[in-house]
Amino acid sequence: MKQTVLITGGTGLVGKALTGALVKKGYKVIILTRNAVGKEQREQVVYAGWNVQKQEIDITAVQEADYIIHLAGAGVVEKKWTVAYKKEIQDSRTESSRLIIDALKNNLNKVKAIISASAIGWYGADTQPVKPFTEDDTADGSFLGQTCKLWEAGIEPVTALDKRLVKLRIGIVLSNDGGALAEFKKPIHFGVAAILGNGKQTVSWIHIDDLCNLFIAGIENENLSASYNAVAPNPVSNKVLTITLAKVMKGKFFIPMHVPEFVLKLMMGQRSIEVLKSTTVSCKKIQDAGFEFAFKNIEAALEDLAGK
Repeated sequence: MKQTVLITGGTGLVGKALTGALVKKGYKVIILTRNAVGKEQREQVVYAGWNVQKQEIDITAVQEADYIIHLAGAGVVEKKWTVAYKKEIQDSRTESSRLIIDALKNNLNKVKAIISASAIGWYGADTQPVKPFTEDDTADGSFLGQTCKLWEAGIEPVTALDKRLVKLRIGIVLSNDGGALAEFKKPIHFGVAAILGNGKQTVSWIHIDDLCNLFIAGIENENLSASYNAVAPNPVSNKVLTITLAKVMKGKFFIPMHVPEFVLKLMMGQRSIEVLKSTTVSCKKIQDAGFEFAFKNIEAALEDLAGK
């Protein structure tokens, strides 16, 4: 019998790719959205309504679901970090989790597991000598570290409802459909490989296909629970990532250029902390649980994306 996955945040970068991957595997997908009316309903992909601010949700959709994938949350790098937007970033995660928990608590349902997004923003900057961060490390005291802590704590009460919970701390997602890679590509189109700051900061990345497969593993592998780092086995420096991407896109026809820290700080404000921060994150826990990455190194990942 076809199983049903309910996705929050299903219209975003990861949500769209994941919907496609789930449909390919034969799942039915219900996407929760504020604007369900007028959306094209297909046999395997349907839309249902919810409103996090009003704490409203289509209960029928929840009751149809065998699994919930929780991706919802305001974008972290899209807008300037004003006090109001910082609050929106945190509230969008905790309030959406509260809505899901209340719906599960107060209504008969058959949901077996919740696979929730989190992020490697949980971790702070690398210290010297570098020791890769593992899931046992405590949340950093920074805004993003505390946001991730609230995010994970917000969905944790589902375990008291006898639901299996998997939390994926997602690294920098490499995809052709937006996100970080689109920003890296912009100057390269003009023949400039823009290295951020000194370029030595470590980027813990993941190919979108591997990330989708990780979420599906969260559904299908009943032994998975608690937190896992969703990053590829071989993190690279910002310089290596940028130069590799430039070579894939332009061959030899590009000029490497450093963007000074002060320029990034002027352009991005507090958000520049994230692009300049070095964070080396380990994926050993998920590998030890049996997950096989299709894209273990940056060259293979970028060449694959370039060929699509």
